[in-house]
Amino acid sequence: MRAQTSNVDPLLRPFRLKHLTLRNRVVSTSHEPAFGEDGLPKDRYRAYHLEKARGGVGLTMIGGSAVVSPDSPPSFGNLLLYRDEIVPWLRRLADDVHDAGAAVMCQVTHLGRRTSNYSGDWLPVVSASPLREPAHRAFPKAAEPWDIDRIVADYVAAALRCRAGGLDGIELQSYGHFLDSFLSPSTNHRDDELGGSLTNRLAVPRRVLRAVREAVGPDFVVGMRMALAEDRPGGLTFDEGMAAAEQFSADGIDFISTIRGSIESDASLARTIPSIGTPLAPFLEFNGEIRRRLDIPVMHAARIADPATARHALRAGLLDLVGMTRAQIADPHLVTKVATGQEDRIRPCVGASYCLDAIYDSGDTKCVHNPATGRELHVPHIVPPTIGRRRKAVVVGAGPAGLEAARVLGERGHDVVLFEASDQPGGQIQLAAQNPRRRDLLGIVDWRVGECKHLGVDLRLGTYAEAQDVLAEHADLVVATGGVPNRSFLGEGEHLVADTWDVMSGSLRPRSTDAVLVYDDHGGYPAMDAVELLAATGARLHYVTPERMLAPDVGSMNSPAYLRVFAAHGVTTVLAQRLRSVRRTGDGRLAATLYSEYTEPESETELVVDHVVVEHGTLPNDELYNDLLAGSRNLGEVDHRALLAHDVQNVVRNEAGRYQLFRIGDAVTSRNIHAAVYDALRLCLPV
Repeated sequence: MRAQTSNVDPLLRPFRLKHLTLRNRVVSTSHEPAFGEDGLPKDRYRAYHLEKARGGVGLTMIGGSAVVSPDSPPSFGNLLLYRDEIVPWLRRLADDVHDAGAAVMCQVTHLGRRTSNYSGDWLPVVSASPLREPAHRAFPKAAEPWDIDRIVADYVAAALRCRAGGLDGIELQSYGHFLDSFLSPSTNHRDDELGGSLTNRLAVPRRVLRAVREAVGPDFVVGMRMALAEDRPGGLTFDEGMAAAEQFSADGIDFISTIRGSIESDASLARTIPSIGTPLAPFLEFNGEIRRRLDIPVMHAARIADPATARHALRAGLLDLVGMTRAQIADPHLVTKVATGQEDRIRPCVGASYCLDAIYDSGDTKCVHNPATGRELHVPHIVPPTIGRRRKAVVVGAGPAGLEAARVLGERGHDVVLFEASDQPGGQIQLAAQNPRRRDLLGIVDWRVGECKHLGVDLRLGTYAEAQDVLAEHADLVVATGGVPNRSFLGEGEHLVADTWDVMSGSLRPRSTDAVLVYDDHGGYPAMDAVELLAATGARLHYVTPERMLAPDVGSMNSPAYLRVFAAHGVTTVLAQRLRSVRRTGDGRLAATLYSEYTEPESETELVVDHVVVEHGTLPNDELYNDLLAGSRNLGEVDHRALLAHDVQNVVRNEAGRYQLFRIGDAVTSRNIHAAVYDALRLCLPV
């Protein structure tokens, strides 16, 4: 039911979805954080969704790509809806979410070819036609009639388990998976009665939908998340997508969650789920046309990252329900903050897509700058005030680790001074944000600076802190942060090379006629950002790495943007080569000696260029830390047991010491933003 206009914030208006009344229009759409255990939504999974329910969301959707059959093995931590054991876990989750005031549904699917032949029970994966999926590299078999019969029955059984588990509804998935492998002409090359015309291609998804609808009955919500236009050669067109949606509506779906694009490759996935550097909510007008033509509620989520954009989508009549999924991964209390007039304190989603890339990189979803997400059983999203005495704390360095330490200590109620040598906070985030496409990373900094000001942190920019400056504050606790570029790996010529910090800060700007070698022995974002900036100068670029692939720590959501730069600017890429040394040539250029570990005997080649830029992580900026060690009680020691238990650090190695001293982030070793803020949060939370 589409509500009438009122003076109430459109985000907060209730919405009637069939028999179900949602308390507001904000949805956390179906996604898979990979927090399950044994394919079941146990305590960690439940706590993650319960946090969003407590944070005010109207509807939270679990089980992104929850699978119905054993021949749809999990490819990213999917829930196993074909197991009867899932029902009581669903019931616990549903009861808790309902008690917190939100509705809960589950996405239901057969992954088709979007998985692996080499996992789970090693059953052959199936699809409409035997076409390989590029992203997961599976070669599927073409589904036979008996495959379709059993998969239809598996969908029905899975839907009934969701109903038995107390969920409010389900959502059938139809983009990149089994159902739309029949619907899309790009993946359905069959010459039988299930291929060819749209009517034929609709037969299998309609059969599944009607069987599910009949089995669960009229009082259980059944929706569909589907691509209505694939935007690729030979793919599903908008007209055919709309015709299919209208047929699904006639067959009994209660809402549609819309997708534009396809997900079979990294490049297409990054367009369909847009990341940092892309416009906000790029598909809203597309969705407005769908909403005008359908009589059922329309839901959509694609980079709707802030309340203002979400309000516009609702006020303009482009959506009925607005998906703010990644935004609530960053801040599960987003809705409550809107409702209580604290919109300016919402932790922003910066579009880094670490939440998605981390599933493949490190096993589960992680927000780039909210380490409590996924750790709700142990780490609070709202830092409680201390019940002990107020302490004086000094934090040195206003990068992500230092800003987070100052924020958390401020939330605890302590008196905090934050020293930063630069006139701008942010540390290496400021450098990364010099890539215009990644400027939104500054949201990580801006939010923490705003929170620190709100909490009364004394932020002293442009102040290079030395030991006497810190000691003059008579602190109980000192936290040191920060690193410096590491060029020390070079056997010769360290003084001749630049580093990626030089590129990002603007101190190195080659001429368009120059040749530049970028050596990446890190495999993450810094060298790729440097290449992107250098490419804009027109310089001839040689990217060299000892890895067997390009930047392995840059995930599939972010790599396409860099690969477009490599392709557009003709960057020469050399894999599996190491940089040994750099020397000056007679004409003032640089000769870089490269070698391969894979040749016997070892061979060397020499590449002559105008500039060599190296990326080898950072080394701790620990001079101040070392100066302060002798006066500390703990001599810098961290009790790992207490750290992991989020307990107070009580190490005493120097009875005469006047303060505790710790280092975090890159002051320890070279790591990423998430590691820096997690270091700070768990160290400072018990203080």
